[in-house]
Amino acid sequence: MNKLSQVFALAALSAVVIATPVRADDVKAGDLVISQAWSRATPGGAKVAGGFLTIENKGSAPDKLVAVSAEIAGKAEVHEMTMVNGVMKMRPLDKGLVIEPGKTVKLAPGGNHLMLQDLKGPFKEGEKVPVTLQFEKAGKVSVSLDVQGVGAQAPGGGGAMMKKMPDHSGMKM
Repeated sequence: MNKLSQVFALAALSAVVIATPVRADDVKAGDLVISQAWSRATPGGAKVAGGFLTIENKGSAPDKLVAVSAEIAGKAEVHEMTMVNGVMKMRPLDKGLVIEPGKTVKLAPGGNHLMLQDLKGPFKEGEKVPVTLQFEKAGKVSVSLDVQGVGAQAPGGGGAMMKKMPDHSGMKM
């Protein structure tokens, strides 16, 4: 290979590496891939926060998210959120959240989410909050929630204001 060919080959390889998305924060556990784990910053004195993430089941059998825990919270649960006649209703998913084979489940604002209660301190933008997810088959999985701005709608959403739902991070339970 002459020098010019080597330079072009290196440039082409570099372009492929740069263009290929690398998501170092993705966590693989058995057949599950957990990605885009995040939360919102909380005001001082807030006692609750939501956690959001995506779970993809690449296997051929269902798995179930049965519990969540976090050192920063006195209590943590997997919650379902629905709107009934304009009223927000939340409840724990006591039987867990099934992730069917070949499917992706998104825990996001306005829907299913992690509810972290009795917070021992505020979530500050830019920090990472460690949580442990407990799956029926994949077992315990440690992930970190990337703390975004107070009104963020998604990872990297910064301070964009929520349009669907009011922020309930300041709720006392």
